[in-house]
Amino acid sequence: MENSSSNHHIASSILLVLLLVLVMSFGQQQAEARAFFVFGDSLVDNGNNNYLATTARADSPPYGIDYPTHRPTGRFSNGLNMPDLISEQIGSEPTLPYLSPELTGERLLVGANFASAGIGILNDTGFQFLNIIRIYKQLELYELGARRVLVTGTGPLGCVPAELAQRGRNGQCAVELQRAAALFNPQLVDIINSLNSEIGSNVFMAANAFNMHMDFISNPQAYGFETSKIACCGQGPFNGIGLCTPVSNLCPNRDAYVFWDAFHPSERANRIIVQQILEGSNKYMHPMNLSTMMALDSART
Repeated sequence: MENSSSNHHIASSILLVLLLVLVMSFGQQQAEARAFFVFGDSLVDNGNNNYLATTARADSPPYGIDYPTHRPTGRFSNGLNMPDLISEQIGSEPTLPYLSPELTGERLLVGANFASAGIGILNDTGFQFLNIIRIYKQLELYELGARRVLVTGTGPLGCVPAELAQRGRNGQCAVELQRAAALFNPQLVDIINSLNSEIGSNVFMAANAFNMHMDFISNPQAYGFETSKIACCGQGPFNGIGLCTPVSNLCPNRDAYVFWDAFHPSERANRIIVQQILEGSNKYMHPMNLSTMMALDSART
């Protein structure tokens, strides 16, 4: 029987499921002014857990080793995470954690990040998604200017180093988790289609994180990675036991690794994922990618 620590890590891997980026435009006179509101887990937390009493923290080295300040920020990454990179690609200032004391005045116009490492798809995150749908359908968010919601599906849960270490066989992805992930994404698209049909507009977009990750997990060398199995920072088999700590094994070249720690992609892997969110085909984005959506929005103004 698995112990509670193991169960916690398995639950944590299920957190690689949901990112919501709520894109809000502020009318035709400010067509290029968009605020981003981020909801999710450790994949997109940019420091909220620094302000919470929790063990799910990334506030000590070597987290943040490749961040511009080279210091830990609360991001579960060696550097930037996906919301940071989306903001970077579209020329916006990154959102701040909603708990940050710096989130005041004009910084509120940029948006806010409500993600928190350790929340579960079966509790807080799921409720956030359902509440966003409920509030949007009641037109509260529409009247405030909300126009687009990006939802990422689940990545290849069975292929993260934590699962290779605990459930995989000879370095192969855990079959049951992979099967569950593969079933989730088509159903997410069905939900997105139903919601958009009910609303009468392509408000919701689905990102197929499974396909995005599997490209470089299946053939890491084609994307310039040395390995997609071993985490850059960690301990135990595949560096997949526990999170990254100051006493963990640490690779010298983070760009050569798909995974930064036992659960989270490296900044370079995140950059590839964000590029697919921006420009990817229907294999990755449905019903359109983020660049197409923004171009359509601009054309309407």
